[in-house]
Amino acid sequence: MPMQDFERRVERRLAIRSRLDKIDKKLLILSGKGGVGKTTVAVHISEALADLGNHVGILDIDLHGPNVAKMTGVQDMHFEGDAKEIQPIEVRPNLLIAGIGSAMKQPEDAIIWRGPMKNMAIESLLASVNWGDLDYLVIDTPPGTGDEQLTIVKSIPELTGAIIVTTAQAVALLDARRSVLFCRKMGIAVLGIVENMSSLECPHCHAEITVFGSRGAQELARELGIGFLGRIPFEESIRSDKHSDNGIGNSPALRAFHTIAQDLARQVTTTTIEGNSSEQ
Repeated sequence: MPMQDFERRVERRLAIRSRLDKIDKKLLILSGKGGVGKTTVAVHISEALADLGNHVGILDIDLHGPNVAKMTGVQDMHFEGDAKEIQPIEVRPNLLIAGIGSAMKQPEDAIIWRGPMKNMAIESLLASVNWGDLDYLVIDTPPGTGDEQLTIVKSIPELTGAIIVTTAQAVALLDARRSVLFCRKMGIAVLGIVENMSSLECPHCHAEITVFGSRGAQELARELGIGFLGRIPFEESIRSDKHSDNGIGNSPALRAFHTIAQDLARQVTTTTIEGNSSEQ
């Protein structure tokens, strides 16, 4: 490796460390399968943690489908700064976001990169985004267990833990199991499983309809010996592109997100999590 390349890599690693040292807890959001609402869960858990008075950042490393900016209503805002220091986008005073989508002039453009380019982009975000002091950094990943997840695990060995998002559908549960096994192989604590889109209320008779089956994620959590964080029902307020700022109100889904956020806050505050200790 040429000396210049080596020096640049060392400089990037030092920059990453200086950014991360100001962040207390780093949460990885995983889903083995696409389409289970992982980004929706990441955004709403982050907003619920912010509602509890925490300073929260969301890092969107889904390079091929960066949707956090859209879901938080700041898709028209772009990064300010230079290559060495980028200011994250402020959603509200204690909630910040950053991701490749905020650096693109045309948000609908396709990112067509192989592994090394993706690794470099993620490392650059970690090194250059000036989060300041945060209580939580929530990292939204693409589906699966590929380059993006491995880059984060290598760059942030002190990850607090991972949250697995799934539906109760059999194929989604199969891939959620793979995400748990990935965490175990990588030495990442699994904080629990969230079952998204668990049910919907019939608008006519108000009966509960379990579209994908019932209790699949809870049974998987029990089988694997990890925590079950809760169920998120289908709901119009969650389906919309941007979360409303009108409070929790009578929304069962938003109440569920707040309960999950409170449980996570207690779990990571009162328990020293190392490796797979949360799974024992």
